[in-house]
Amino acid sequence: MSRKRTPVNPEELKKVQEIWDQNAVWWDHKVGEGNTFQKILIGPATERLLNLNPGELVLDVACGSGIFSRRMAHLGARVVAFDFSEKFLQCAAERTTEHTDRIEYRLIDATNEGQLLTLGKRQYDAAVCTMALMDMTTVDPLVSALSQLLKVGGRFVFSVLHPCFNSTGCTLMVEEEYKNGEFVLVYSVKVSKYIQPMTEKGIGIIGQPIPQYYFHRPMSVLFNTCFAEGFVLDGLEEPVFDQAAEGKRPVSWEHYTEIPPVLVARVRLL
Repeated sequence: MSRKRTPVNPEELKKVQEIWDQNAVWWDHKVGEGNTFQKILIGPATERLLNLNPGELVLDVACGSGIFSRRMAHLGARVVAFDFSEKFLQCAAERTTEHTDRIEYRLIDATNEGQLLTLGKRQYDAAVCTMALMDMTTVDPLVSALSQLLKVGGRFVFSVLHPCFNSTGCTLMVEEEYKNGEFVLVYSVKVSKYIQPMTEKGIGIIGQPIPQYYFHRPMSVLFNTCFAEGFVLDGLEEPVFDQAAEGKRPVSWEHYTEIPPVLVARVRLL
């Protein structure tokens, strides 16, 4: 399957990298070893789809402060983790006090196919990318490189903000309705834009130093990018919070128990 690849824009890439270097230390202090999204939604779904075996060699793409790298090492995997932010890698190294023999952190840009291929072809049993594809200016070099880095049959598990319900074209809604003799709150999402890729600035966590870029890609773009490089989709989860939260902001995702804020997928190399 042939498709037009999105070229890397050096100026745009530089801006994105500068933003993450500025946010890294604050983000690391705020998230620690995982926030609610990571612990309840993303982490468990990723672990189920990844289905690690002890001793497997795994790539952690855009690892940030290494939260999931450390989790995989704890589960017995050997991990090569990389990010393009030196600040994030410093945070990751400082937090990694156990299983240090199982984790290697490297400074690599996930949008640079040449850098990625220095990791070694056909060496890896699996790769994971936790909530970072939507932060990348292009995902084509990464997916192309993974088709060469992974062993045949290797799997790539990634999580993203759900393109259908949690993107730059979506608005969280809460309305009061009268049902069965009482007033109740109804939570919904208004979708005004979806099918066209979009780039906008936003915030991942309230209070972060500066907004980051979000690169929205519809599901067709995400998966067709993988299909074009020889991957097949063989696992998909759309995790939701299982009960409404108390004491949260009115439009906090913890209230939206019927709408998934994230998408977690597994593609496998044929």
